[in-house]
Amino acid sequence: MRSPYWLFPVLILALVGLQYRLWVGDGSLAQVKELREQIDTQNKENKQLLERNRILEAEVVELKKGMETVEERARHELGMVKEGETLFLQSK
Repeated sequence: MRSPYWLFPVLILALVGLQYRLWVGDGSLAQVKELREQIDTQNKENKQLLERNRILEAEVVELKKGMETVEERARHELGMVKEGETLFLQSK
């Protein structure tokens, strides 16, 4: 029994088509690698933002809790002094 001659070229074309999709098409190895890099970048940014949010949340709790933090921020950020205090500036 002889096999049809047309079967071999068809199988080669199918193999080439599958290889094309693996290396270049949608879902290719290059695309998967790029998406994984984007996920890693986004995860790093998310961790930084979570840390920043944690710090801000702690600051909000501290501001609600007592006046010491409010006074400290007023002194450092606005240069305010209490009544009866004398401010000394030290040159560097």
